[in-house]
Amino acid sequence: MLRTAPPKLSQIQAPVQARLEVVAEEIRRIVLADFEPIGEINDYLLQARGKLFRPSLLLLCNEIGGRPAPHAETLAAIVELVHLSTLVHDDAVDHSVLRRGMPTVNAMWSYQVAIIMGDYLYSRSVSELAALGDLEPIRVLAGAANAMSVGEMRQLASHEALRFGERDYYQLIECKTASLMSAACELGALAGVAEYRAPLARFGRELGMAFQIVDDLLDYTADEAVTGKPSGLDLKEHKVTLPLIAVLPRLQPAERALLEAFFAQPEPPEERLHDIVALVRRYGGLDYARARALEFAARAGDALRGLPPGPAMEALRACVAYVVERRR
Repeated sequence: MLRTAPPKLSQIQAPVQARLEVVAEEIRRIVLADFEPIGEINDYLLQARGKLFRPSLLLLCNEIGGRPAPHAETLAAIVELVHLSTLVHDDAVDHSVLRRGMPTVNAMWSYQVAIIMGDYLYSRSVSELAALGDLEPIRVLAGAANAMSVGEMRQLASHEALRFGERDYYQLIECKTASLMSAACELGALAGVAEYRAPLARFGRELGMAFQIVDDLLDYTADEAVTGKPSGLDLKEHKVTLPLIAVLPRLQPAERALLEAFFAQPEPPEERLHDIVALVRRYGGLDYARARALEFAARAGDALRGLPPGPAMEALRACVAYVVERRR
């Protein structure tokens, strides 16, 4: 039996492509600044803009039930800017030098500039959201923003990395990734058919969990040419993700000692990194993490049951396959 090729993001976005062009214009309008240093960095960030996956989710959810709203494009732009603000802050906190294959704001300018720019992007988003004059979207996005901040603090407060367990990991990725995807889907429903907000929020949450697990898998399986960031970056930064968590109980004493020595070194050598990746592969950590990603993806698909059919619904279902099969 031939395996069907996973959907491309361009295929998923096709039903809302024209609306995504409006989103891109809205993003530029919202961040426009007459202060030259901010304008310069904004231009740089917009060049490095991502694939607009979260705005795509919002617009697709907005079309479920056949009542799309014009102001959903503004909501989608706001969600993307909140996401971008967290990336700028995360890169500064993690001292990352690359993002999507381009130097980060903290690498191009400074740590202080990155923090201020992250704040600027978020404050512009909040101002634009308030200008819409509807409290409910503010509540939804504020909840997601608070969850993301708590998630970042959880990660920083985890001093003993190798005691970070699977439950801790799920709490972290629910805060840092799934919360905003869930909010994007819920906001799309709020601007369209509000009675679908609960199942679509659930869809976004489960999809976000699968998305982050796959992202963490790519750190073990992809290289810089594919992901736009160095392979093994999470390990280099002593971040413990699900593939490693899964194998920790199975390590032999000598292997555990090797791992502890790796995490004790501020800048572990490249050959030790390859040793850790090999351990994770040998004990099935990648297979375990992929199985968990597929479970969350299946729950995302289940959340869509009973919702009206149509091109937008087909695209949302395709999102599930895209998330678990992506290579970058």
